[in-house]
Amino acid sequence: MSITRQNLSVIIVSYKSDHVIENCITSIDSEIEIVVVDNSNNDKFKDKIETKYKNVKCILSKENLGMGGGNNLGIKNVNKDFALILNPDVALENNSMNEIMVASKEIDNFGIISPISSKDEYPNYILKKDNNFNPDKPFKVKSVDGYAMLLNLKKLKKIENFNFFDENFFLYLENEDLCKRLIEKNEDIYIVPKSKIHHLGGKAVDPKYKNEIEYLRNWHWMWSKFYFNKKHYGYLIALMKVFKNLISAKIRFFYYLITFNSFKRKIYQMRLLGLISSMRGKNSYYRPKI
Repeated sequence: MSITRQNLSVIIVSYKSDHVIENCITSIDSEIEIVVVDNSNNDKFKDKIETKYKNVKCILSKENLGMGGGNNLGIKNVNKDFALILNPDVALENNSMNEIMVASKEIDNFGIISPISSKDEYPNYILKKDNNFNPDKPFKVKSVDGYAMLLNLKKLKKIENFNFFDENFFLYLENEDLCKRLIEKNEDIYIVPKSKIHHLGGKAVDPKYKNEIEYLRNWHWMWSKFYFNKKHYGYLIALMKVFKNLISAKIRFFYYLITFNSFKRKIYQMRLLGLISSMRGKNSYYRPKI
């Protein structure tokens, strides 16, 4: 089955994203349904974008669900065959969706299909080992970044006991986990090189909260890294994977403590706390204080 504007929904998870999300929305064809899941539970935001954009429906989550939980909520609220997951700080080029639709006719059997980052130096995919490909044609990859990934819902919902995003991840590696589980189910993941997407990178949240968001990112990056490796490879391998991070964070924490750099000290404190929490089997509980 090929992708059309009628059987596709776009899901955008937002959190304090008012400053960038409209640029994302306007880059999407107005004939395509958009579902915004707002993790900040902002009634004014919901009223504003639903009034301004007739193809947008905004769902207010009762709590901050994170990326995985927010995307799952969006998936539950669409009834189309395909869902394009986007971050609010991305924008599609004019022909991006057309190129994805053309590619879907060539590669009907896929679990995920994604546009390619416009920044060659920051690829949004990981290639499989020894994978040769034609850069002008869709090619198979090991995984794609979560800021732009189109899910074949009709196909994936048929997989027995399959869940989309693991909600234990609040932030980071939920996309890597999804891709790994799909590869293990022999599902194919493709990049469409003629479909371009622009990603601002880390700009999804209003910059006035930049310090708190930086603390959040560092806490969850370390929590997710250990949890991901423990989930897929076991506790001992996970410990080996993060050992250098643990030692580095301790050294840098004490260095910035004695040099009175409170911002840097807090960053490495967050890394230590996130990592230790994950190692102890605690949930990814840390939330931004904004």
